[in-house]
This record gives sequence, structure tokens and C-alpha cells, in this order.
Amino acid sequence: MNNTLIPFIREFAKAPTVVASVIPSGKALARQMASPIPSTGQPVVVELGSGTGAFSRTIQERLDGRGRHIALDINERFTALLTERVAGLDAVTADARDVSTVLAERGLGQADAIVSGLPWASFRHERQRELLDAIVEALSPQGAFTTFAYVHARRFVPARRLRRSLADRFEEVVLGRTVWANMPPALVYHCRRPHPRQRDHRTAAVPADRFGARDAGAADQHYW
Repeated sequence: MNNTLIPFIREFAKAPTVVASVIPSGKALARQMASPIPSTGQPVVVELGSGTGAFSRTIQERLDGRGRHIALDINERFTALLTERVAGLDAVTADARDVSTVLAERGLGQADAIVSGLPWASFRHERQRELLDAIVEALSPQGAFTTFAYVHARRFVPARRLRRSLADRFEEVVLGRTVWANMPPALVYHCRRPHPRQRDHRTAAVPADRFGARDAGAADQHYW
């Protein structure tokens, strides 16, 4: 058992609804999550729910010394671990809802990309709404947001609520190919062009076949 997995399991045992998985996400999922990060320029990348760094190292590889990489986690033990182990990373102990404040404290505007490892399925509706509103506010108009869900849970109520909320807040939401190599298998939501915050975020019912008409592994990407 490696040195990263041990603290992850320890924190999961303490707060399973916050950490949400007993096993950190794998490299294949991390590559898909980090794929929208611009390959040129000096992008500002924010990582939410960074944990023990399952996505952090891949984001650092993608940036290759460019831009800024700020990782937020509410667990100070995870933050201390990342500060020690991932060079070039600005690890911050903070609630993801405070992402705009964290950026402003560093003299930065909106993020070019936000990568989320947050456990959406464990959040109540109000918590999901507040987090997504904060993400939209912190993301630049042409920015990209990626988050993931486990395949086995995608038809559960919290997951369906998340999909509706993403569709309400972003002009484009694309479902990536299922990452079967992850444990458990996962899929990535690629979201672009956030709607202005003042938009009324309604959560009206959406026909089920809008989300389930095609298998997630049928193509590299597809729209809902």
C-alpha cells in the first residue's frame, strides 16, 4: 500500500461523506479530467477537492511549469500532504464555495480551467447549488470545467440532479468516454461557456432519455 493511499483511507474512515471513495482516482481518469487545460499560454487552473493529489500531478504535467495551479481542499491534512509532495502547487485549506475569494487573495481574476474532484453524490441539493454557483462565478467566460461521476451511480437522484444543474449553468456539456480502467469506473463531464450568474438556475424535470439514450462508452464524446 503506497504512502498516498494510506492517508486517503484514513480520512475516508473518518468522514466517508466528505472523502466519498476509499480509493483515489486513477491516472486514466486524471488525464481526461485535465485534458481541457490550455496547452499554451499561462492558464490559471483551480482544482477543487484535491484530496491526496490524484489529479494534481497530472495537472502539473499538463501545465509543464506554466501558469498557476491552485488546489483547494477542506481537509487540512490533505492540503499539508500536497504542499509537501507536489512542487509548484499552491495548496489551500478552504471550502470550494470560497474559490473566488482564494483567487482574489492571490491577485488573480477568473480561472481558465476548474477541475473538480468533489463528491457530488454525497451533497444535498442546496450544497450542490451553492458549489456550482461559486464555480460559475470563478470561471472565465471561455473557461472549462470538468468533473466526474461513477458509472454505477449516474442514475441515482444526486447524479441526475447534478446533470440537470450542469445543463442549466453551461452552454455546452459533453459526456466523455467511460474510463473503465478507473476503480470504480467513471465518466467525465466536460463543461464550457458558463452562463452569467444572474441567470435563474431552475431545476425543472428533464426527460430521462435525455441523459440515458446512449451508452457512455459508445463514442469518444457525445452530447446528452
